[in-house]
Amino acid sequence: MNVALTTLRSSQVSVLGLVARPGRYALDETSAQLTDVIAAAGGIAAGGADTVTVLRAGKEHKVDMLAKPFKLQGGDTVHVERAPVFYIYGEVARSGAYPVQPNMTVMQAIVAGGGITPRGSERRLKLRRAGADGKLVETDTSLRDIVKPDDVIYVKEALF
Repeated sequence: MNVALTTLRSSQVSVLGLVARPGRYALDETSAQLTDVIAAAGGIAAGGADTVTVLRAGKEHKVDMLAKPFKLQGGDTVHVERAPVFYIYGEVARSGAYPVQPNMTVMQAIVAGGGITPRGSERRLKLRRAGADGKLVETDTSLRDIVKPDDVIYVKEALF
């Protein structure tokens, strides 16, 4: 009796992107869950998103790791992307990049940046956002406007 190997199914997955230790990881019955493989890779690194992309047989699957379990198969590729952020600068206590939360307002973004300094004005806010053509468009904004990924918020000085 002759046996010919026609297909070799990998029992490994590749983990790429914003994890502590990217690489290939073996799957077994106890470590086939997405969260287990991410943990084996050292967890999501600073700035990584909770939603990951799993590439399986040429198809992409967006998976929210906090929503439901996802079972991996041999040969899958897991990619942890950068978490969506906004940027704030000007007359705020701590300029920088911060994670965008669902339905986050400009007021909440300012609070994330430590609040407006005594020299700043909540009535002199500018927002830079990519337009449909990809070019940055600067507009006046209000405290109630919704923040989107990659927005840049500028808090200007009060005029006295």
